[in-house]
Amino acid sequence: MQPALENLSGPGKPLKVEAPDDKEIAGLLRTGIARLRDSQNPTLALESRFDLAYNAAHALCLAALRRMGYRPGNRYIVFQVVPHTLGLGPEVWRVLDKCHNTRNLGEYEGMLDVDERLVKDLVKATVAVANALQ
Repeated sequence: MQPALENLSGPGKPLKVEAPDDKEIAGLLRTGIARLRDSQNPTLALESRFDLAYNAAHALCLAALRRMGYRPGNRYIVFQVVPHTLGLGPEVWRVLDKCHNTRNLGEYEGMLDVDERLVKDLVKATVAVANALQ
């Protein structure tokens, strides 16, 4: 077990210890990779590409966390623990953090403000996540 993840698990904490489920992890990987691939289709609307890349990143980061034997209590924690689940640095998790906040503004306040640069950065970070999983 990873000490940082152990410290985040338990009653009232954002992670719960749960044995990995190979079928669940395989499904997360499959959908994550498919969404990542689709997010790079330049014929899609920028907002659609953002949604696809964000959901790909979330699925892949969740797969990494589930592979280590934890279940998240919220969406955001899967991005926060990327240094511990995949060994990725701030160049990845800062992008994921920014995109999580952007996604929330779009989902809950109808203010999805994305540009080509943000989508490219998100795709790049998600590719790094996918590569780290292999």
